[in-house]
Amino acid sequence: MIKSLLTLCFALFIGLSLYGQGCSDAGFCTMGAMKPDQPFNKKALVKLKSMELSFYRGKTTTSPIIFVSTIDMSFNLVDDKTFLQVKLPYQAVNGNFGKTSGIGDISLAITRNLYSSEKFDIGLTLGGKIPVNNSDLKSKENGLQFPMYYQTSLGTYDFVTGISLVNRKWLFATGLQHPFNENKNQFTYAAWIPVYQNGKEEGYVRTYWPAYHLKRGTDIMFRAERNFRYARFNISLGALSINRISKDEVTDPNTNERVKLEGTTGMAFTVIGTFGYNFSVKSGVRLLVGKKLKDRVINPDGLTRENVTTISYYYRF
Repeated sequence: MIKSLLTLCFALFIGLSLYGQGCSDAGFCTMGAMKPDQPFNKKALVKLKSMELSFYRGKTTTSPIIFVSTIDMSFNLVDDKTFLQVKLPYQAVNGNFGKTSGIGDISLAITRNLYSSEKFDIGLTLGGKIPVNNSDLKSKENGLQFPMYYQTSLGTYDFVTGISLVNRKWLFATGLQHPFNENKNQFTYAAWIPVYQNGKEEGYVRTYWPAYHLKRGTDIMFRAERNFRYARFNISLGALSINRISKDEVTDPNTNERVKLEGTTGMAFTVIGTFGYNFSVKSGVRLLVGKKLKDRVINPDGLTRENVTTISYYYRF
């Protein structure tokens, strides 16, 4: 029975990865208390110190394909109930406009275990994201700034907080991410249309939403996840809702006035599955995929994905 269930779920996850979106936000749904597939084992001490190496491939809604390698490290602070998480990504993008690569935005979060019992744990996270550039990378061929899909940084300082409840079968989490500033991206249709394919592909250029000095709106996320845990295997099926509650704001390059964009608020809803194998209590591998069911109408931040697969190796010590 268990073998048949594992085979079915694995086949389902591979199928979903052809169309999956995954976590289409600015990364806060994998920070601290908001991470998916959190361990819960009262028979063995859960190690808070950990190192995770993940490899991600994502196909955007236009041509760029995004590759990200991330080192995710957690360290105990003060006592066994508090830990610091540091995420260091390296991102490479390849699309019709060209290629970019570099270190991605750095995530820092402190998570505190507020309550622990034999039945469930409650955790609280406070943290933020630090930009590594101003989202102003340019094409080496023509000197024009790339749209956000090609940028290795969102170019903003973000505040992140969240809380979760975890037991052996369920994970419930909610969180908030708020950007404090606008980035320096200056992608415009007017600059790229006459240059790309000698002006013959205006329709393609317009598939990228303008993000001239973009200030993203505030996001609130909700996660519900059902886990099926066995001696070596772990499977989870869940739903992730990311709600942008305030409009994205850009500068109109023609008038230099700030404009709030219609269609940038609303919900992005994704069904997510993970399949993990534990080599031991300390280490294992994990496959995470998802299927997008709903998205916002306009996404100038370049975070929307059509196809996402993430493979991770983790070690707890």
